[in-house]
Amino acid sequence: MKIEIKKYVHSITRYAAALAVAVYSLALTQSVHAQASPSIEKKSLKILGIGNSFLKNATNMLPGIVKDSGHELILGVAAPGGRTIQNHYEAALLGETNPEDPKAKLYEYNRQKVTLKEMLTAEKWDYVTIQQSSPNSFKVDTYRPYAQNLYDYIKKYAPQAEVAFHQTWAWRPDHNRQNMDKKPPGFMYQELTRNYNTIAKEIGIKKIIPVGNAFQLAEETPEWKFARDPDFDYNNPKYPELPKEPNSLNGGFAWRGTDGADKVFKLDGSHASGAGSYLAACVWYEFFFGGDVRKITRNPGFLGERAASLREFAHQAVNGTRPKAWPSDTSPE
Repeated sequence: MKIEIKKYVHSITRYAAALAVAVYSLALTQSVHAQASPSIEKKSLKILGIGNSFLKNATNMLPGIVKDSGHELILGVAAPGGRTIQNHYEAALLGETNPEDPKAKLYEYNRQKVTLKEMLTAEKWDYVTIQQSSPNSFKVDTYRPYAQNLYDYIKKYAPQAEVAFHQTWAWRPDHNRQNMDKKPPGFMYQELTRNYNTIAKEIGIKKIIPVGNAFQLAEETPEWKFARDPDFDYNNPKYPELPKEPNSLNGGFAWRGTDGADKVFKLDGSHASGAGSYLAACVWYEFFFGGDVRKITRNPGFLGERAASLREFAHQAVNGTRPKAWPSDTSPE
């Protein structure tokens, strides 16, 4: 009996040892795989954007998404408010003749005021993006000849970088700036889309970041189609009440000014809302880093489960899905 017990104990000991080795081996394999996979798939990019507040809207959530996805990004944002392609080019020329002129030092990088030349040479950028200002995006003549001039200037100081167009988005349907609310539905989206594709072909830009397409795809669905709050009196608003606008991808109404009687009830209608900024950042992420943005975990708390639908529209846009309002006379770049 003692011999049998010893044999039994010995057998259990050998089994436990073998199991421990197997578990350790599996854990080691999984650990190595977990360490190896990110190193294989990890991507590091340096991107410089040249634009305005719409560029800030599109990229302010991008670094967090990239970091959470295991990639690395150095992002330069040359985006003084309201600047057109012409403004950027003229500032670049001024910087060539008088680099210390404050009008040439429109940009900030590493907490220093710099010229566009200094921005272009601050890093070895992989990509440089350009865009038209939103109020001019639907006017093709405002792109010429400045888009070509700016493109050539970029290639002069950052020849290794690929230049991409950032397709901006249309204003909200009830935005009355430049009488846009009187235009036919889809007018601004169609015009700016046609212009970005036309000018890209003219100057040799091969890639367009389809943020405007993603906005349009979302807005063509019941979930994100904008409608004013039926229970809010827009003609007689009372401070500090605001309408409910959960479907707005553009900035909505707000009380602007100091306080009390000085506050004005005013619509933004052009910039991206929080939801719009998230959608744009998702487009940028998949466009540049190639991962399926539908699988990312970064999710702003204010969007809740709705964030998933925005990631879906971003994925569709990057992968070539055209909105119903796509201009029929335009072939994509």
